[in-house]
Amino acid sequence: MKTKVLIVDDESSIRKVLSGALSDEGYLVEVAENGKLALEKMLSFQPQVVLLDIWMPEMDGIQVLKKAKELKYPCEFIMMSGHGTIETAVQSTKLGAWDFFEKPVSLERILILLKNIISYQEERQDKKSLLNKLRKNIAIIGDSTKMKALKERIARVAPSESWVLITGGNGTGKELVAQNIHYLSPRAGRPFIEVNCAAIPEDLIESELFGYEKGAFTGAVRAKKGKFDFADRGTIFLDEIGDMSLKTQAKILRILQERRFERVGGNESIEVDVRVLAATNKDLKAEIEAGRFREDLYYRLNVIPLEVPSLTERADDIPALISHFTELMTGFGGYRPKQFTEQAMQITKEYKWPGNVRELKNFVERIYILVPNDMVEIEDLQYVGLPIFENKPLVELAVANFREARAQFEREYLKRKIEENEGNISKTAESIGLERSYLHRKIKTYGLDH
Repeated sequence: MKTKVLIVDDESSIRKVLSGALSDEGYLVEVAENGKLALEKMLSFQPQVVLLDIWMPEMDGIQVLKKAKELKYPCEFIMMSGHGTIETAVQSTKLGAWDFFEKPVSLERILILLKNIISYQEERQDKKSLLNKLRKNIAIIGDSTKMKALKERIARVAPSESWVLITGGNGTGKELVAQNIHYLSPRAGRPFIEVNCAAIPEDLIESELFGYEKGAFTGAVRAKKGKFDFADRGTIFLDEIGDMSLKTQAKILRILQERRFERVGGNESIEVDVRVLAATNKDLKAEIEAGRFREDLYYRLNVIPLEVPSLTERADDIPALISHFTELMTGFGGYRPKQFTEQAMQITKEYKWPGNVRELKNFVERIYILVPNDMVEIEDLQYVGLPIFENKPLVELAVANFREARAQFEREYLKRKIEENEGNISKTAESIGLERSYLHRKIKTYGLDH
């Protein structure tokens, strides 16, 4: 697709010369002889670049530039003037112009500027598309009350520079929360560096975080940058911060206070600009009481606290999460889509999921790999290892065949749900997603009406 260029000048000779030259170079060109017409053509023609004369009657180029920026037209401006001054050039660039030059214009310079602008616009568009795709891939699934509150808080926190302490159990999605904060922030185009503090050996964590100089220790044949180096102007995510030793905590505290550090074996003080996000599955206040975590570091990190709820606290999100993981399996794994029966879906909502969302994702993957049918039944859940029958595997039940196993499970399940609803059949039917008449037939079949 050809690049669109709009030439705005009240001198017809300049419009004609520039229009002809740029058309010969393969650009799609339109012209305007005044500011009012220029604004109209910016809307209808939608140019990528505007060559804009400053000195024009009625509405000058500076006024056009101000109005175009106010209307948020997505184009770049090259300002032209036969009576240019330093003040005019400075004013143009402050208003957002790409460049400014005096007449007579240099065609060679204009062509270079156009190539630079188009290259910049393509790079910006590629980055924008990549970020949008990335944001979609790391979308936080769920519209339960707790998840809505969490997403609203992320949306408020992300644009700021505040540090965030993310807490929650294993598998709840703390890393996903950190990624959303980064990629919704002004630092989205900069590095997001993750450090799993629990996975790095104690004797290596300093060199991993801060890097080291050549000769700092045996085997250090060359200098190496650390995680804080790579995160400069971006975000560093300190996962499992509660597993750091007190010695490393002290060093982390210093860099957070001073925004500078020294590499292992070095004396040079290196300044960094990083946003810090930290996460832990531990109760840091209890760790402080036990003397295993520094109180000053806790308050330094805990500027904005975010707690990620367990899956049990957001059970209403389970169908949406299963649907999301199903899309991943069908989209990337090439599997045929599967559906859960109402009873099977209800069981997944009642299970406690000690491994949280991570466990649920693994469970859906096992369903797709191990279950051959397109409809997922209650017995399929047990087959792939979900302990749904009061933590007792079906194979241990005293039954003769598959049909009896299913019937025995249904009987025990309905008995338990009726007890939970204090014998209220209507309430029980509603809670498990069955018609009241159908539930009555099941109750009679299994002799639960005595």
